[in-house]
Amino acid sequence: MTLRTWSILLGCAGLLGAATPGVALEEAGGDLAAVQRRGVLRHVGVPYANFVTGSGDGLDVELVTLFARKLGVRYEYVRTEWGKAIPDLVGKLVSSKVGLDQAAPAPIRGDVLANGVTILPWRERAVAFSAPYFPTQVWVMARADSPVQPIRPSGSIEKDIEAVRALLAARRLLSVPGTCLEPSLYQLEPTGAKVVTLKVELNEVAPALLKGDGELSLLDVADAMIALEKWPGKLKVIGPISAPQEMAVAFRKDAPQLRAAFDAFLAEARRDGTYDRLVARYFPEVHLYFPKAFARVGAKGP
Repeated sequence: MTLRTWSILLGCAGLLGAATPGVALEEAGGDLAAVQRRGVLRHVGVPYANFVTGSGDGLDVELVTLFARKLGVRYEYVRTEWGKAIPDLVGKLVSSKVGLDQAAPAPIRGDVLANGVTILPWRERAVAFSAPYFPTQVWVMARADSPVQPIRPSGSIEKDIEAVRALLAARRLLSVPGTCLEPSLYQLEPTGAKVVTLKVELNEVAPALLKGDGELSLLDVADAMIALEKWPGKLKVIGPISAPQEMAVAFRKDAPQLRAAFDAFLAEARRDGTYDRLVARYFPEVHLYFPKAFARVGAKGP
């Protein structure tokens, strides 16, 4: 059975695993052979944008489900939250401030972490990322009625970022520590922005901005696309605060064979069109923001 056939079957039948608390700790780790021996691939994921919708589907849900089928094992979704996502994968309470060597132990609840995870240096020290599969970037957003106006693109990402930074002085800017919206990643202190750190999930940042919890907010492209569609005419993009970034699927560092198997699966999904069809289903406007990466997604026809 081809990947295309699997994707069609999944779309028709809605064949997705239910969230479970995970297997016993002594059985929790391991590489590809351990996953095949257990007969289940546990997908740790945070409901976020259209990667994991929280309703049983999403780009990453379908990709990992197809990967599980490729391995001949059952798919199982393990719901988590951003602060626990990497610990649930690696079995240590690692964070942007606590590395693997200093981290206390935690239960391993899954074999793969996939929910639009941006590749960041601190995460690379904790996990092994797959080949990148989705481009992203962090923008500054505002309500549509904000006096702060979008920058005029210059053709230079460095100049555009500086133009955005010049607009932040004395503005309350929403951020979320420990995520791709971590304020320290973007050296915001010199801008004079009044950084407001939220203890929320990423999909709650746009609603907080609309409520008036801040004048501006950081938001990555994937979530911004969803917010602009969900609240048409209510939000606007001021401009980029980061250079282009990449998202990937995360694995434990001691599972190189499982990661290699996923990379081979992903390459096949790209070749046969399965990946493009899934992207078109969950992010139909992405070609407008990343035309080179997703030219086929925006093409007309079957």
